[in-house]
Formats: sequence, C-alpha cells, structure tokens
Amino acid sequence: MKALGIIIFLVIVTCIVLCAANPAPFDEARWRNTVESQSIEKLYAPNFIDGKYFNPWMPQEQGRFWQFLRWRFSRKSQYTHEERAHKPKVLSRLRERINALADEEDFIAWIGHGTFLMRLQGEYWLTDPMFSERALLPKRVTPPAFTGDDLRELTDMVNVIISHNHYDHLDVKSIRSLPDKSRLFVPRGLKQYVSSLHDGVVTELDWWESVDLPGGTRLVCLPAQHWSRRIGQSVNSTLWASFMVIAPDTSVYYGGDSGYFVGYKEIGRRFSNITYALLPVTAYHPRWFMHYAHINATEAIDAFRDLGAEYFIPTQWGAFRLGDNPPGHPVLDFRKAMHEQNLDPSRFILMDIGQITQRE
Repeated sequence: MKALGIIIFLVIVTCIVLCAANPAPFDEARWRNTVESQSIEKLYAPNFIDGKYFNPWMPQEQGRFWQFLRWRFSRKSQYTHEERAHKPKVLSRLRERINALADEEDFIAWIGHGTFLMRLQGEYWLTDPMFSERALLPKRVTPPAFTGDDLRELTDMVNVIISHNHYDHLDVKSIRSLPDKSRLFVPRGLKQYVSSLHDGVVTELDWWESVDLPGGTRLVCLPAQHWSRRIGQSVNSTLWASFMVIAPDTSVYYGGDSGYFVGYKEIGRRFSNITYALLPVTAYHPRWFMHYAHINATEAIDAFRDLGAEYFIPTQWGAFRLGDNPPGHPVLDFRKAMHEQNLDPSRFILMDIGQITQRE
C-alpha cells in the first residue's frame, strides 16, 4: 500500500509539473515537411514486429501516455458560442426513404459519426457501425439515423467494414445487432474478437490485400496512420486500416481514422477514378497532441486532392467530443478552409445525419 501511495503521489506531481508548462505553438510547416519527407516505399514494408503493429513510414513517437496526461490536465482551447453549439441536422424516416428508392439505385446515407450505409451494385455496405449512446465514456450529442433493428428490417445481409478497435469505431452492442447473414471485414488481429460478437463470416485483411465479391465488386484494405487499443487488447496489438470499395460504377474510399501521411498520394496513384472520399474531420485539437493520428480541416482537403476523388464527404463530426474540439466545430473549420481556398462547393458534400446522397 505504501508503494502504491508513492506511485500515485509521483503521478500527481508529474501531472502538475507537465501542466504548468504550456506546450510551444505547434509548427505546422515543420510537421508538413516531416510528412512529405517520408518514403513511399515504406508503405509496403512489414508493419508487424515483436507482437506489435506500427506505421513503418513514420513510427509513432514514444511517451504518449505522459502526453495524454498532459493534455487531459492542461487548459483547453477556447471556442465561440457558434462553434460550441453547432450540430448537424438529424433527418427522420431514413428506412422509409431508402425503401422508396428503386432497387437498382446506388446511394450513401450518413448514419452518424463514422457510420455510413451504402448500396453499391445492389449490395449493402456499412462502415464502422456505431449506434450506441456512448463510445465507452463520451456521450453522443446527436442520435444515429439508424439502428441495428432498422437495418435488419431493411436487409438480411450487409457487408461491414471495421477500420480499427477504438470504441467509436468498434462497438460491441452495434455489431451484435447486425443482420445474421452479415459479412464483416476487419484489419489483422481483430478476427477472433469480432467473431466472438457475431456469427457472420469475418475476413481479416492486411494492408494492400483485397477480396473479390459477387457482382464484380472488390474490397481493398489500405494503410492509415493511426494506432489501436481497447480494454483487453494492448497498444497496437491489432491493425488499423482504411478501405476502398470498388464497384463497377462507383468506388468509395473510407478513410477510417488517420493522420495526414504519404499514403494518400500513393492510394490516389494506384486507384484512379475514386468517386467518393469519406475522410475523417475530428478531434484534431490540440494539434501538438493530435497531429499524428488525426487530420485537421486543411489536411483533409489536401488528402482529398491527393486521392484525386470526385467528391468529398467529411466523417466523424457532430456526434462525440473526442478531442478539445466541440463535436460540430470541425465542419465550421472545414467550410472556412473551403472559402479561403476558393474551392468548388459542388465537390464537397457536407451531409446531415440521415441524409441520402446519390451521384448525378
């Protein structure tokens, strides 16, 4: 007990010392230079050693636990009333509106956070199903437009993409609620865990691996710059990924969670004619702590350019507060960046929850 008390005291003292010193302003130019100096070839290098996955082009820096404590106990960024209050609209009766579409019509519907329901070539796809009220601790500020029960009423089979094991992307209750005949696609290391939650076929993929599906659709697992951890799974013991769904008439890139990295340019080079890029805009404040694993609004636009996609859809805003940013703030930041760069608004689809978008 005495030893435990000493450890607790040392942790408290360390936190006080760390928080007393404000971090220096984040150097965006230096960070961009670091990103652009990384080797494209290392995107294809082995990503697993000594029981841990890592990003071989730029392994994550050490000391993240102490940085996390410093962030949690330090002063937070200040936001305007509009930035704190802004939320996406929530549109009702999504299932009824989907049923009103012709069976052959492709669409993308935003369920909320990183969860999108898509119909491509007659097949349903679902990204990172998250219907629950909490992502472990953070509570939703907007409801999902759909639940597992709604999905079961719509179809008995859906292809499910899970990008990594963080609680806002891999939710136990949501996975258990999926239709019985679902097929689930996960990064390396997650098959056993996901199989314990659902009886559907679970396929595990490494970066650059692909699987061909009926109807001429192909799913490709691709790199992302992130990390993994959850209770019962140690740091980086499972892989993280982005994914490309390539159907005969439409291709969709789902970015999962990622920092800005050289992979976007390489993915854009290898996969031409991407129709939609679904990229995360979330939890990027404070930049000194979040820059490695999360892209900010400007970087999201740069990633979109790198990918060469036709349309951009921002993901993961408006549901949970996961960084200093209020949940709705990132899309306001994104609109500001669009205006400053004089971008064509027709290529940027800022969806409401429950909104359906279709290619013209």
